[in-house]
Amino acid sequence: MASFRQHGNGWQARVRRQGYPEVTKTFETKGEAEKWARSVESELDKGQFVSVNEAHRTTLGDAIARYLKEVTPTMKGATSDTIRLKAIMRNPIAQWSMANLSASRIAGFRDERLTEVSGGTVIRELAYLSAIINHARREWGINVPNPVQMVRKPQSPQARSRVLNDEEISKLLQALEPTGRRSHWTKPAVQLALATAMRRGELLSLKWEHIDLQGRTAFLPDTKNGDSRTVPLSSVAVNVLAELPRHISGVVIPVKYFTLDAAFKRGVRRSGLDGVRFHDLRRTAITRMAERLPNVIELAAVSGHKSLMVLKRYYRPSAIDLAKKLG
Repeated sequence: MASFRQHGNGWQARVRRQGYPEVTKTFETKGEAEKWARSVESELDKGQFVSVNEAHRTTLGDAIARYLKEVTPTMKGATSDTIRLKAIMRNPIAQWSMANLSASRIAGFRDERLTEVSGGTVIRELAYLSAIINHARREWGINVPNPVQMVRKPQSPQARSRVLNDEEISKLLQALEPTGRRSHWTKPAVQLALATAMRRGELLSLKWEHIDLQGRTAFLPDTKNGDSRTVPLSSVAVNVLAELPRHISGVVIPVKYFTLDAAFKRGVRRSGLDGVRFHDLRRTAITRMAERLPNVIELAAVSGHKSLMVLKRYYRPSAIDLAKKLG
């Protein structure tokens, strides 16, 4: 049953039906309110009515905040995801209600961000928004379509191919020497990354209890792809580990993710190298390992890749080296 009353300068329609939540909406004229009420009652009669009250009450910012509280802490990249999502919450798009979050507004957000950051970053941010909206639809009863799915994504950037040569590695390690106030953990972290091909997160989660220097292995109980992995240690890796002091926490490299990142970037600037990122060390390590492990199955076992297509993106041999092998 529908009822109507004046509400401020407009008219509020209220529809009640046993077994359904009460639905209200305000319009400028009584005629518009009556038309809306009839359409709601018709959908109720057909069993097709879906309430959007919650979607109108909830802003995108509200949804992100709830996602940060309930979902993000259970994810592997919780720390970096939290920083990125809080940045989106400061964007004007977060003030729109979920019901009014249209494809055109998402496209406007995309275009604005493309003037500030790379296309790859925008693709990740759109993926975040899509995941949050889908979760809100499935779990929180916010009945809205996902407008992100209707928006054209920026072109994916080309995969990085940066591999450091011996001279560049020497310059980088020299720039990371722990003199003065520089951290004495950054250089061994880089050395281990180059010697093991471990990801940065894997290195920072590595504990002494999982290292067998005599057997030359390091056990990773939880990796990026969700599986455990035992990493064989070269003599270089064993020597680096043997010289490290044991921290009371039991962690091999007892520094935070962003602390290591900042120290590494400062070292790169001091070395004079151009555009080197920490993840380039993994690509460099895999490329160098491929010379000793030509069997791709063995190489994948060391690197932890499940897909040989992904592994291929990390193996970057030079054309000159391949020409020498051809003879």
